[in-house]
Amino acid sequence: MADAPAQPHVLYIDDDPGIGRLVQRHLQRSGFRVTLAANGAEGLALAAGEAFDAIALDHYMPGQDGLEVLEALCLLEPRPPIIFVTGAEEPRIAVTALKNGAADYVIKDVHGTFIELLGASIFQEITRAKWQQERDAAAREVRESRDRLAVQAAQQAILLREVNHRVANSLQLITSLIDMQARRVADPAARLMLRQAAERVEAVTMVHRRLYTGDNVEFVEMDDYLAGLVDELERATQTADALVADASATARRIKLQAEPLRVETDKAVPLGLIVNELVTNALKYAYPKDRPGQVRVRLCLAGEALQLSVEDDGIGYPDAGAAPKGSGLGSLIVGSMAKTLHATVALDRAHPGTRFVVSLGV
Repeated sequence: MADAPAQPHVLYIDDDPGIGRLVQRHLQRSGFRVTLAANGAEGLALAAGEAFDAIALDHYMPGQDGLEVLEALCLLEPRPPIIFVTGAEEPRIAVTALKNGAADYVIKDVHGTFIELLGASIFQEITRAKWQQERDAAAREVRESRDRLAVQAAQQAILLREVNHRVANSLQLITSLIDMQARRVADPAARLMLRQAAERVEAVTMVHRRLYTGDNVEFVEMDDYLAGLVDELERATQTADALVADASATARRIKLQAEPLRVETDKAVPLGLIVNELVTNALKYAYPKDRPGQVRVRLCLAGEALQLSVEDDGIGYPDAGAAPKGSGLGSLIVGSMAKTLHATVALDRAHPGTRFVVSLGV
């Protein structure tokens, strides 16, 4: 249990010198140091010049009564606990004193037994004030620690965004260099491979671009991310059509249906690469030349799992044992990214075209 300060200093204000000396002797025997004031003006002057652990004052005094002195004492900063002393016939005055800022009140009696109660009240209020100061100090320390942590977190977030900004810029530079190289290569197949490499880098770049422009560096809004990725793939398809002589002049349409899901950043990048590979493969092989068609990308929650599907209504996926189309690098990338995510990739053979479904826990 907390104790009052060692020899706390008390100011007692009373115009009756006899009662003042009685209070002083009793409180000093109880371990208090007591200063007496003969009236309100003297008491206010003493309280303004020295810090007291508690102040007790009588109500009936010449000049200023106790309530007027109390009003002035309540302006002290810091304000010590104030105990109001009044007569038994005036309980209304005691209630008014409490409402106006007194910590406690004691009823003065003709036999002087109130002095015992006054000592107990002073000790109790000094102890309570000490507890309050300790609580306030602890709360202030907690607030200051929380503020420091908030500043550190804000600084860390700024640093992380700056890092992601620089990573995104570096990736964008790589994409530009690949594009420059593609324009210098005469072989259409080599140019297409370089363009596909640039698309893969761009899929990663988009994640970092959203990280340094958003407020949350831990998560990526997948619906926004996939919408941007689909737009990039649409434009990339048009570029590829222009680069490859035998490609269709009509850009394939990609339809996206994505629920507003937040995914950890380290999952968003592999998912983006999977979408990039599956959509690119569908646009390249699902529909014969000059045949219109659509590729659909869906992202949703299926029970406790996140489910991503890429499907088309094209000529279908080759049967097992048939010669694979292309270099097979896209399939390797999809398998590698799925392994990174601890996800499963399934080919829906019942679908009339080609449909891949990627499932992973959330």
